[in-house]
Amino acid sequence: MKILRHLPNALTCSNLVCGCLGILSVLQTDPATNDGLVAGGYFLFAAAIFDFLDGFVARLLGVSSAIGKELDSLADCVTFGVLPSFILYQLLGRSWATLHSYWPYVAFSIAVFSALRLAKFNIDTRQSEQFIGVPTTAIGPVVASFPMILSFQPQYGGLLQDPYFLTGFVAVSSFLLVSEIKIIALKFKGFGWSQNQVRYIFIGTSAVLLLLLRFAAVPLIVALQIILSIIFKSKL
Repeated sequence: MKILRHLPNALTCSNLVCGCLGILSVLQTDPATNDGLVAGGYFLFAAAIFDFLDGFVARLLGVSSAIGKELDSLADCVTFGVLPSFILYQLLGRSWATLHSYWPYVAFSIAVFSALRLAKFNIDTRQSEQFIGVPTTAIGPVVASFPMILSFQPQYGGLLQDPYFLTGFVAVSSFLLVSEIKIIALKFKGFGWSQNQVRYIFIGTSAVLLLLLRFAAVPLIVALQIILSIIFKSKL
């Protein structure tokens, strides 16, 4: 059916809608609670599912287009660039209070460097089997996990209320987005151990971390992805 050809783009648009709803939720956050930030995080995780499905369905149906590629990057810029910036802006605003009222604006570096990273990805032919630089779809979920950790696992949230930690996170994340580090991508050409051992180690360890630590596992999983990529860079 011809309508199925449009399904991947419809999923991409769903990703974009989740990003918009997430931004709206963050903007409507009650200063006394984390409800709006948590909702924004949930919308980002939902968008990540749509982002995975659009590529999966496109490959399954054997359909792809130049407009689909551009649409995907535009949606990702909003969902995994702008939305995380607003979450970090709110968290930085609370941590710095009124002492440095201008400082929370550094959060929007994530949006800027996400846009640069996605523009680079669209024209970089080296990224067919692995990523060059940490993808926005890794940084975004880490930020989305912050308000959830603060709300549901506060025992792990001490650093997330420290303005210096949050500022450092913004700086490091901005660098990683446009770095030349080769990063594991979960793109399988076969399922043998020898050509996929790093991916299997990453997937297995990530599953264990999620079971044990829930939301607090998300930053650790992305850190693991980067560490494994550096250690096993010759096997990517």
